[in-house]
Amino acid sequence: QVQLVESGGGSVQAGGSLRLSCAASGYTSSRYCMAWFRQAPGKEREGVAAIASDGGTAYGHSVKGRVSISQDNAKITLYLVMNNLKPEDSAMYYCAAAGITPCHTGSWIGGAAMDYWGKGTLVTISS
Repeated sequence: QVQLVESGGGSVQAGGSLRLSCAASGYTSSRYCMAWFRQAPGKEREGVAAIASDGGTAYGHSVKGRVSISQDNAKITLYLVMNNLKPEDSAMYYCAAAGITPCHTGSWIGGAAMDYWGKGTLVTISS
């Protein structure tokens, strides 16, 4: 059973930084796509960043240049480093996983192509 557990959220002042982590277990395929999404109250889910098992990365337009996605060498933990945080970055952040195709086609960004989801970690940015 695939489990994704996010951590690292919290309250930060605008301009600050955060590193989110996602501990993954139970995913047996060596070809995968993992991604971060966020959803603020009253807003649609938004793709933040994705990384494929082959190392390719992709970023959503609203965060490009301010975030970096990575994974540890054992590919057990997914990270999202966010810099120069803005109040509009406040949201619940979710980790998700799927086979590698969504990363290669770009379809990860809508979220519907992802198969497994964590429960989220809350990020609040104050001005």
